[in-house]
Amino acid sequence: MESCIFCKIVAGGIPSYKVYEDEHFFAFLDIHPQTPGHTQVIPKQHYQWVWDVPNAGEYFEVVKKIALAQRKTFGTDWVLSKIIGDEVAHAHIWVFPSNEAKGDKNDFEQNAEKIRQALQ
Repeated sequence: MESCIFCKIVAGGIPSYKVYEDEHFFAFLDIHPQTPGHTQVIPKQHYQWVWDVPNAGEYFEVVKKIALAQRKTFGTDWVLSKIIGDEVAHAHIWVFPSNEAKGDKNDFEQNAEKIRQALQ
């Protein structure tokens, strides 16, 4: 969808701090983070709602990978997730560590790199 900001991010038309990518899904840091490492996990193909995504099980496996990497990276057992859909009409799940997370939430480059390293 040409007007969708998340589709533009997936296509590389808008820069992002990517933390994960596979054939179907893309994960990047939120530009208005709640906590260090706040990540948006989206399907690469445009779907308005999470429940429209045909491979929802795979989607939540990616969310799980990100959450486990955040726990390891930011020193907290508490990782939150929210299914959001009111601001951008593209399925997305927020995954973010609790307020106890260690680090600067606005250090996007370092936070993205830490999550990528934890995913290896």
